[in-house]
Amino acid sequence: MTERRRLGDFGERVAAHRLEAAGMAILGRNLRIGGGEIDLLAREGETLVFVEVRTRRGAPGLAAESVDAAKVAKLLAAARAYCEREGLDPEATRLDVVAVDLDSAGRARAVRHFRGIDAPGL
Repeated sequence: MTERRRLGDFGERVAAHRLEAAGMAILGRNLRIGGGEIDLLAREGETLVFVEVRTRRGAPGLAAESVDAAKVAKLLAAARAYCEREGLDPEATRLDVVAVDLDSAGRARAVRHFRGIDAPGL
């Protein structure tokens, strides 16, 4: 396993813990669909939530800054493909980002949850 994959896996575990602590249920991890990947699939009440996790350690900038328009487009395509495959109403879904910023020793310095990023009704 590469260092990058280990970092990503760690960030996903931190993000899943944060979401569960906020009352969300984690339904799946690393779902590959439509040529993309959904890091975490969660449920909050009646809403299905597609979660992108971004993790940075000791790099310039914040993890959240790495989510650009191209990344959002890929996330939306994967979420739409999942809804189509599963016969789900996209209006009952949401796209979130959890940004995990680590210090140089690998400890979580900040974990931020951004709800409903630029994708109403997918």
